[in-house]
Amino acid sequence: MRLPHMIVALGVFAMHAALATPPIDPAQLKFPRPGFIAGYLAEGSWVDSLALLPPPPAAGSAAQAVDDAAFQSARKLKDGPRWALAASDAVLVFPKAAESFQCALGIPISAESTPNLNMLLRRTLTDAGFATFKAKDFYKRLRPFAANNETMCTPHEEASLRKSASYPSGHSAIGWTWGLVLAEVAPERVDALLQRARDYGQSRVVCGVHWQSDVEAGRLVGAAVVAQLHASQDFNEQLALARKEVAAARAAGAPAGDCAAETAALSRSR
Repeated sequence: MRLPHMIVALGVFAMHAALATPPIDPAQLKFPRPGFIAGYLAEGSWVDSLALLPPPPAAGSAAQAVDDAAFQSARKLKDGPRWALAASDAVLVFPKAAESFQCALGIPISAESTPNLNMLLRRTLTDAGFATFKAKDFYKRLRPFAANNETMCTPHEEASLRKSASYPSGHSAIGWTWGLVLAEVAPERVDALLQRARDYGQSRVVCGVHWQSDVEAGRLVGAAVVAQLHASQDFNEQLALARKEVAAARAAGAPAGDCAAETAALSRSR
């Protein structure tokens, strides 16, 4: 090949390589629902949560008694620091949503400082959350605060949550997905990240908006979603880019923020 032709070929290759980079700007992606950008998985290809999960506990069953006991035990945390953390964990809107895992990861997460990591969380939120809908829509389980005529930690959401189903927990599926993905990004922080992912799901029990069995089912959906995600080229490429961002932030000594309040709140409920 002549040199000019080689230069042109290399230029075309470089251009295609640049175009193949996963987007970090949400405007480059579709919004399947307001506030939710397209995930890595094709619409409609999400995990079949109805096929994956057993039915929720039946009324009067031993399993429902366990759920009832977990709800009553969590009421002891009402209006305390753990209750406040549960309300914070309920937020799925970015940039606030990313803050839930900053302390466990040990660095700040933002669209500015870690754009690929931020996008990884935003897109997997959609994949994990939407994967729960099939079972939710089928079982239409009543949420614990509604079943017990009790309060919950995000009262501004009460009207909408009374209309939505409880099983499985979407937040738990998202949190467990995030924990597993972040553990791949920063395997040296695996214990802290998976503990935080567990606590993130338990926040829904503390909040009174999910039964314990909803949360456990959500974790199963989240694990299945992560297995699915590894077939996505965009996901794998963005995961690799996120690893580099985390390594750079750690090398620069970027602080995760004030984590003392979160640590204190979680220590009371573990």
